[in-house]
Amino acid sequence: MAGMIAVGHGIALDEAELTETFMRASGAGGQNVNKVETAVQLRFDVRHSPSLPDAVRARLERLAGRRLTQDGVLVITAQRHRMRERNRADALERLLLLIRTAAEPPPPKRRPTRPTYGSQLRRLEGKAQRAGTKRLRGRPGDE
Repeated sequence: MAGMIAVGHGIALDEAELTETFMRASGAGGQNVNKVETAVQLRFDVRHSPSLPDAVRARLERLAGRRLTQDGVLVITAQRHRMRERNRADALERLLLLIRTAAEPPPPKRRPTRPTYGSQLRRLEGKAQRAGTKRLRGRPGDE
């Protein structure tokens, strides 16, 4: 399967679905920062991707937050490194991590439990003891 990127959980992305654009990175970098386009902007169309199941697509859109455009395109910008290839790998790894997180099944719902009889008795005994202590703090004739 040439051109496919394995994500995990039975999901594989086609490389043709990813779009990379390069730009100049912001921040310090000396003379190099004004000449070389090392920052990468990775775009992935979440809403129209045939690779994603519907449940994963919905969770990915929730997880993406502000990185998702109104058209449903996920934009990841990587400019941590000074080399273009490292930034490309960083952006791709962040995308794959986001998709893997969205592909994980949701945690099971919490089943409510009741306090044990012993814990209820201990709580009431503690309350009675505190009430007795506070009652003793009053004036002698107030009982």
